[in-house]
Amino acid sequence: MRIVFMGTPDFAVNVLQGLIDNYKDEIVGVVSQPDKRVGRHQILTNTPVKELALKYNIPVLQPEKIKKEYQDVIDLNPDIIITCAYGQIIPKEILDCPKYGCINVHASLLPKLRGGAPIHKAIIDDYKVTGVTIMYMDVGMDTGDMISKVEVPILDSDNLESLHDKLSAAGTKLLLDTLPSIFDGTNERTVQNSDEVTYAYNIKREEERIDFSKSSREVFNLIRGLSPIPSSNALLDGKEMKIYSSEISDVIYKGKCGEIVDVTKKGIVVCCGDSAIVIKELKPFGKKRMDAYSFANGVGKNNLVGKVFNNEELY
Repeated sequence: MRIVFMGTPDFAVNVLQGLIDNYKDEIVGVVSQPDKRVGRHQILTNTPVKELALKYNIPVLQPEKIKKEYQDVIDLNPDIIITCAYGQIIPKEILDCPKYGCINVHASLLPKLRGGAPIHKAIIDDYKVTGVTIMYMDVGMDTGDMISKVEVPILDSDNLESLHDKLSAAGTKLLLDTLPSIFDGTNERTVQNSDEVTYAYNIKREEERIDFSKSSREVFNLIRGLSPIPSSNALLDGKEMKIYSSEISDVIYKGKCGEIVDVTKKGIVVCCGDSAIVIKELKPFGKKRMDAYSFANGVGKNNLVGKVFNNEELY
């Protein structure tokens, strides 16, 4: 068996590690996005998947545009290609190449949440359950036939990071449980129901801004659905403040949407469209991440209460 793995971010690292643990000698190559410059000093940094592949001396390809630079992948003569959060649309030339096809590990219960941000959107859109789907790839965006699924509940205590880790682990196990049936031809193949399709497009910069006129539940979901990266944000005194965690207030407050109406040991209380949210962890502009109560103590409760987060455009 000749296996090629295509993936890029941390989510795909667990999946590749699972393949290495079980199919190390069969993995003939890894394909990942080009390396990027990271941080203040713009240091050229390997993708997480590339880093793992190099650790095990697995050859790595990093085409700039896979739609045009696909021949090196085909030349690996794969029997199966496994993708997970690769980050580019795979061309038909590659899809048609492997004997057992191209399969994808997608972090949702398809046909729900097709696209590049299914974990973010599952939380933001208040899903109670999400999961992972193993599917055959075709030329559409996550439109291929489904092979297997596993459900993962979403708790109110989950944020993007914790749900990401749960789904990555669940997806790895599901893939390893599913591969034998693909190799022996006993796997199921289910067409997606087009009437049930929803989308999870990549998060845009403007979607990170908190709109406090929405319900407290919607604000709560946005904050945890983007935490810790890229994080939600709001403007206070014209400066952007990143918000990392919150809870819905169990006390009823009256005030304008976005108005800071109280400071408690839990954090900074802000009015929303229907109730209030308690901001628990934040990062003021130009400062380090900290708990909201410490921030309030630093600037003074009386200097905060009555101020209003606004939605002045920065973009």
